Amino acid sequence: MSVKPHDRLAAALRDDLTAVNDLIRERMASENAPRIPEVTAHLVEAGGKRVRPMLTLAAAGICGYQGAFHVHLAATVEFIHTATLLHDDVVDESDQRRGRPSANLLWDNQSSVLVGDYLFARAFQLMTEPGRMDVLRVLSNAAATIAEGEVLQLTAAQNLSTTEETYLKVVRGKTAALFSAATEVGGMIADADTGVVKALHTYGDALGVSFQIADDVLDFDGDAAQTGKNVGDDFREKKLTLPLIKAISKADEAERSFWKRTIEQGKQGDGDLEECLALLAKHGAIEEARTEALSWAETAKAALDGVPDHPMKEMLADLADYVVARIN
Repeated sequence: MSVKPHDRLAAALRDDLTAVNDLIRERMASENAPRIPEVTAHLVEAGGKRVRPMLTLAAAGICGYQGAFHVHLAATVEFIHTATLLHDDVVDESDQRRGRPSANLLWDNQSSVLVGDYLFARAFQLMTEPGRMDVLRVLSNAAATIAEGEVLQLTAAQNLSTTEETYLKVVRGKTAALFSAATEVGGMIADADTGVVKALHTYGDALGVSFQIADDVLDFDGDAAQTGKNVGDDFREKKLTLPLIKAISKADEAERSFWKRTIEQGKQGDGDLEECLALLAKHGAIEEARTEALSWAETAKAALDGVPDHPMKEMLADLADYVVARIN
């Protein structure tokens, strides 16, 4: 694709995105705590693609919405996403985000956590303004599901008994929940038929799952110059992503001893990443994960059959293809 789908979406939604960005800047202001806009601006204006708010705007547009509250909902989605990033960087002890020093590195953990809390509060203020209890329910449920997914990931971390079922619950929580809520509320604010809203939810859920699995594949099989991550970061951080879970499930006694030392006990040394990559290749774990990502992308595209015809509908289908084109 010569022009990336998210860039085409951004062009089609240019005026709405401008309104979203203006609203974000307005609502992240704080007269009493100037650190809030400092920290927020560092992350919000760091060049993120705004995929999640674009999903809300696109869904509303496809369903023929003529009002202004889709902008509020798109800003809500971006605030929730930004808040989770601030919290994630503290939990993961990250020092980089979107190619720049993370907020917790530039300021401190306390500032990142508290500013994240402020953004969650702003998100809840914004989501009440359309006066739609059904929309409020979907977005507030998504916020709770995201937090639940993060805690589940924490408890599953470094546990070699973690299953693919648990991994999917984590992904559906921490990643897909916001994708599906973003598309769903776009249809709801337009008073779309129940079937259309359900199709939009299914699209967002499947897109989010395929997006996360693709990211997990790229961690072991990507180009660091393109991904902005070093190969094997998840292994070094002892994160049990899908490729690792698949390889561990097929491990013999010696291999399981390796995984126990490097993941469960966290004792890693020279040559361990190379051994990890060799075991992933031996058991076809990366290829199997790649196949699952492609399958979820197909599920996302199939869901769009239940959505009205519109130029942006094709862009959403292309976006599902693009998410997994990175790993083809």
